[in-house]
Amino acid sequence: MNDVSVIAYFAGDPTRTYQLAQWLEVLEILDRVHPVCLVLRDPDSAELIASRTDLTVLTAPSFPELTELYAQLDAKVVLYCNNSVLNVESLLDTRMLHVHVNHGESDKQSMASNNAKAYDRVFVAGDAAVERYVTGLLDFDASRLVRVGRPQLDLPRTPLLEPSPRRTVLYAPTWEGDADYNDYTSVEVLGEQVIRAILDVPDVRLVYKPHPKVTTSLTPAIAEGHLRIMALIDEAARLDPDAGHVQVLSGDILAVMPGCDVMVTDVSSVGLDWLYLHTDKPIFLTDPHGDVEALHHQAPISRCADVVDATSVEALASLLGDRLAHDEHHLARVAMRHHYFDDLHVGDSTGRFLAEVTQLVVLRDQLVARGTDAAIIA
Repeated sequence: MNDVSVIAYFAGDPTRTYQLAQWLEVLEILDRVHPVCLVLRDPDSAELIASRTDLTVLTAPSFPELTELYAQLDAKVVLYCNNSVLNVESLLDTRMLHVHVNHGESDKQSMASNNAKAYDRVFVAGDAAVERYVTGLLDFDASRLVRVGRPQLDLPRTPLLEPSPRRTVLYAPTWEGDADYNDYTSVEVLGEQVIRAILDVPDVRLVYKPHPKVTTSLTPAIAEGHLRIMALIDEAARLDPDAGHVQVLSGDILAVMPGCDVMVTDVSSVGLDWLYLHTDKPIFLTDPHGDVEALHHQAPISRCADVVDATSVEALASLLGDRLAHDEHHLARVAMRHHYFDDLHVGDSTGRFLAEVTQLVVLRDQLVARGTDAAIIA
């Protein structure tokens, strides 16, 4: 294992493995250039991830096991896809460069965390992310930010949905987050009304693809809201079996998007993925907190979308029909795509990512060599 150059570190439990899973194909590409291994702290998470990749997966449940493993690997760069509190145990290693890559581009408050100050570099998508860090954190060193786009969006996907002659509306809500400040889900507040409104659109196919953690939520209001949504879809499918209404509770949402004509979603990475890949298609953004001014400030994408809140959801069916016929926000979405992802096209992000990791691999060796030379001179 001494040939490992890059470690992808993950300390989450199995319910959070989606954060690392979305990086697997990109890491497999990186592995062709710089050998990669995955280091996980939770054995159950490691087993789940190992079933999805041919990359080497190693476990280090305890801190002593982690330090011993790192000494054996002697890698150069560590990548982190979340802000787990256990990341600090990996960050204690001083002979590697530590890079936060996150698990998506999103306007959620958690995306610009003070934790970013602990890393040597923070890979971000584009101008919107840079602005998020610079304005959201006190005394943050913006030189640590590296714009790489979103490599996952470069990868081809086999569509999960069967073609349909109907107009397909995707409802893709996020989960409730770990704290109130990071709660953007519409499942509890607007979910049922959104579903009913979509079903009222003539000649429609409804696709429900919630965040993975919605399906396992232990928050009663979210769990109950999710079940009510599924019951509504089941009943609609029973009454109109030819419609093709479907619940997609697992799988890659990026593979669901190509079969859809418009999306209703919350503040999350999903809306920005849609903006990048399907700029030509309308998007609706929910506002469960009922503060559109704050939404426009925090989530710029809302300025090129129709906002759905408690007062406007009653008109959602009519507005969906209007947007499917007359897409008034297309040019605004084109401009907003540039704000979030610079001028990148599909394929560019992966090239940037590989180049930046390569630079860090080289830099680490240079820094270690300088340190060794200095010790010899002393």
